[in-house]
This record gives sequence, structure tokens and C-alpha cells, in this order.
Amino acid sequence: MGPPWIRTRQGGVELSLRIVPRAKPEGPAGSYGDRLRFKLDVEPFGGEANRRLVRLLARAARVPVASVKVVVGQRSRSKTALVESPDPGSTRARLLALLGQN
Repeated sequence: MGPPWIRTRQGGVELSLRIVPRAKPEGPAGSYGDRLRFKLDVEPFGGEANRRLVRLLARAARVPVASVKVVVGQRSRSKTALVESPDPGSTRARLLALLGQN
């Protein structure tokens, strides 16, 4: 089953996140209800946090940056990101290994 913040969908993996801006070190920081708390060392203005999140998730999943999208919550700390992948199972496993199973 796994943690509630990650779900495998047809064509990708969906992540429910709670962003903590202006926080170090960048990366996962435990749970926030059914979401993964994720620290980003950027200001939450002008879309910079979304761009940083997309780059970090793409690197973790080993997919192109264009394959990661913030699909819900572009202007909110609570976000849903979609990592598109032809093999969602292995992408999910890579994300869990790097982001933890909080």
C-alpha cells in the first residue's frame, strides 16, 4: 500500500505535498496529515517554489523536467504534483526510496 501521499496513476505518479518555503535543508520533512511535507529554500513568490519543486522531483524520479507538473495548488502550500512516466511502478519506487516512507 505505502504512504498516503503517493499514488500510482495510469501514465504516472501523483504526489500530495505540503510546501515549507524558505526552509533548509531542501527535501522531505515528515508528514503533514496525508501529505508529505517538503522544504524548499526559495521564496514562495513568482512561481519560484513551483519551479524548484518540479526540478527536484524530476531529478529524484530520473525523468525530464517537462514530465513533472504541479496540477493542483499552483498558488498554495498544499500541492499535488504529477510525475509522468511510461513505467509508473518503477518511478514510484525511485521516489519512495529518495523521499522516504514517512
